[in-house]
Amino acid sequence: MNFLIADTFTASLARLTGEEQKAVKTTAFDLQMNPASPGLSFHRLDRAKDKNFWSVRVNRDLRIIVHRSESSLLLCYVGHHDDAYAWAERRRLETHPKTGAAQLVEIRERVEEIAAPLYRAPAQSKPLLFASLSDDELLGYGVPQEWITDVRQADEDRLLALVNHLPGEAAEALLEIAVGGKPQVAQAPIKPASPFDHPDAQRRFRLVGSLEELQRALEFPWERWAIFLHPDQRQMVERSYNGPVRVSGSAGTGKTVVALHRAAYLARNNPGARVLLTTFSPMLVADLEAKLRRLVNNEPQLAEQIEVKPLEDVACRLYRTQVGELRLAGEEDVRQALQLAAAGVTGHRFTLQFLRAEWEQVVDAWQVETWEEYRKAPRLGRKTRLPEAQRRMLWDILSAAKQELSQRGLMTLAGVCVRLASHFSSNPPPFDFIVVDEAQDLAPMNLKLLGVLAGKRGDGLFFCGDLGQRIFQQPFSWKALGVDIRGRSKTLRVNYRTSHQIRTQADRLLDGELSDADGNLERRSGTISVFDGPAPELRSFDNEAEEIRAVSDWFRKLAGYGLKPGEFGVFVRSAHELPRAKRAVEDAGLAYIVLDDGARPGEGQVSIGTMHLAKGLEFRAVSVMACDDEVIPSQERLSEVGDEADLEEVYNTERHLLYVACTRARDYLLVSAVNPVSEFMADLRI
Repeated sequence: MNFLIADTFTASLARLTGEEQKAVKTTAFDLQMNPASPGLSFHRLDRAKDKNFWSVRVNRDLRIIVHRSESSLLLCYVGHHDDAYAWAERRRLETHPKTGAAQLVEIRERVEEIAAPLYRAPAQSKPLLFASLSDDELLGYGVPQEWITDVRQADEDRLLALVNHLPGEAAEALLEIAVGGKPQVAQAPIKPASPFDHPDAQRRFRLVGSLEELQRALEFPWERWAIFLHPDQRQMVERSYNGPVRVSGSAGTGKTVVALHRAAYLARNNPGARVLLTTFSPMLVADLEAKLRRLVNNEPQLAEQIEVKPLEDVACRLYRTQVGELRLAGEEDVRQALQLAAAGVTGHRFTLQFLRAEWEQVVDAWQVETWEEYRKAPRLGRKTRLPEAQRRMLWDILSAAKQELSQRGLMTLAGVCVRLASHFSSNPPPFDFIVVDEAQDLAPMNLKLLGVLAGKRGDGLFFCGDLGQRIFQQPFSWKALGVDIRGRSKTLRVNYRTSHQIRTQADRLLDGELSDADGNLERRSGTISVFDGPAPELRSFDNEAEEIRAVSDWFRKLAGYGLKPGEFGVFVRSAHELPRAKRAVEDAGLAYIVLDDGARPGEGQVSIGTMHLAKGLEFRAVSVMACDDEVIPSQERLSEVGDEADLEEVYNTERHLLYVACTRARDYLLVSAVNPVSEFMADLRI
């Protein structure tokens, strides 16, 4: 007998208390070991339309709902007695007549019994979104037969209420059609052994082959991605490519999920191969490492094949083992070298801020060594044209700074990367495959090194990133550095993390179409969220005390709804605003942790941090505080702009920061400020 688990079971398990989850897991393990054990108490659900639904007793109040047939036992749901029974009475497990995929379908008349009818004649008629589609087309998208009439009656006001009752593939297809897209239909195997083999079924049902696999699935029930992949994600993970590929998508579309599964897939299908899973941030790497352990903890050989490290750590280690001794230059070393060099050249008016920007974005970024190279160097983001004489004087300063660092035996990370790239261009690379998360923030020489390490192999380089979340690097041409992704750029369009309301509000901060320096477009239109939620709150106050009090009240209100401290995140633009965030959490009577590169979110604590540290995190509720006029965009950054043409880039990355912070929220978002508010607040309200 096949033993399966549904995503509805893992979702319902996550809503229980820790002690309740322990009891449920014990019963689930017993079910897998011996479903016929006399110690298990099965009860047929007489009121359920699907006669294969049974309840299994966990304790006096908790019940597991299973679907039991001759060939399979499926864990469907768990909850308190009345809730579990009501869930089962409203559903049937069916094989869709058109697609052949297994579906848990809500029974239409049962929905009418528990709520007011979904559709009444509207007071003012609005266009029906799907009236032109035939029954066959709707069935092809996975719409259950009994819901076709409701789909035909749906207009824009009723769409979100409707899709909450439909299977995932049907809901996503309808949402995509509603925004003008053309859904892709997942292709079933030519001869599927069962309805659970269909790609749409595999996104919600998982065959569990061992006790260890079930233990992994239940240990982290909120990490559903570790078990269930969307067909679009699975296709990107398992496809073979003939060159570097980049997977893009807005926040919440599962790019990190794809990166993790891709690394595991490459290791699993290439025994003995060396796989590097990397990104630029140590904090993000810690998160990747924890998630990878959960994903492959029953396959220890994969964990040995996959190295998870920050790119800087990998580069420095390789340099020391392959080239020689290394002393890495820090920000203070560079500042001192620039100051000393500038003092030695008379007659210039360059500020230290301008010199640092020219160093970071041109000279060090592209490892410029000579005056001729400097004259021809890419100057993306440095748009002001300097007269030849000034550029020559500027080069005298910058080249003197390079010489100063060299004499002190110091190298920048960009220098390390270019030396390693030269070394490995004629020596065997240490990795067979490289998977990079948050690729939009790679620096030029980072990319050059990656291209040498794994770019010659078809599947060697796999990037995941979002141009809308680029907050650290100037744009530059990947193609110019030998990494050409044209024709191999894929986009994820299904948002799992963020509600429709939060996603659409946050998207107002960005252009609908973003382009990289090579002309590759990322279109944000067509992205859909798979669940509904309350509208984000945008509030302004006359002083900090009022804002702190309001945010504190918001925390208490949501805690009353059952949210736990670990499900809250609070983000501000910089360390200067952290005291406001701390005070709001303290006044709500909640414990907190302040995030940094070493501190990670904890279960019993509200996470407080700057927007730069929000990347890669997810919370049920997020408060973005202190969005004041002189806070975001950062006045400090604006004052350091030495080239007026750089202002556009500063504004873009400041918008991206706010976008990143807002899209950490799953269900609830509060954005607050003290008057006068940031101009970005007006953009959010449009």
